[in-house]
Amino acid sequence: MRLVLLSYQYLIVDGTKPHAHFSLALECTPAFMLMAMVTLSISEVAIRSGLSVDTLRYYEKIGLIDVVPRALNGQRRYREEDLRWIDFLLRLRATGMGIADMQRYASLRREGQTLASVQPRREMLEAHAAALALQIASLQENLSLLHSKIATYQQMEASLSSEPH
Repeated sequence: MRLVLLSYQYLIVDGTKPHAHFSLALECTPAFMLMAMVTLSISEVAIRSGLSVDTLRYYEKIGLIDVVPRALNGQRRYREEDLRWIDFLLRLRATGMGIADMQRYASLRREGQTLASVQPRREMLEAHAAALALQIASLQENLSLLHSKIATYQQMEASLSSEPH
C-alpha cells in the first residue's frame, strides 16, 4: 500500500500547550501509527457528533470537554479520546442527565483514577441508571396502554366495517 501524501505535521501536546511538532514520512510510517495520530478539526467533529461548532466550544468553555489541543495555526485538533468522551457525553445527555451533573462527572474524571474520583463517578452512574430504569418502566407502561387502545380501535373498526350501512 502506497500513500500519496508525503509528510504530515504532528503536534505534540503537554496538557493544553503545544511544545513541539515534527514531520513524518508517511510512506515509511506503519498504518497503525497513522491511525493513532489522526486529529479532527472542530467542523469535522461537529459533523460526526451532530453538535454544532458553537456547542462544542460551549462544552469546552463550561468544562464538559477538556481544553482541546491546538495545532500551530491555533485551530482545535480533536483526538480519538476526545471523540469517545463527546460520544459518552451525548449518551448522558440523551438519557436525561443535566448539564450540572455532567459537569460534576467531567470534573471528577479530570481528577484521574483515584478512589476519591472513581467511587463518586460510579455512584453517579448508578443513580442515573436507576432513574433511567424507572423512566423506561414508565414508558413501557405507557406503550402497553397505547397498544391496548390501538387493539380496541382495530376491533371497533372490524365491527363497524362488517355492519351494513
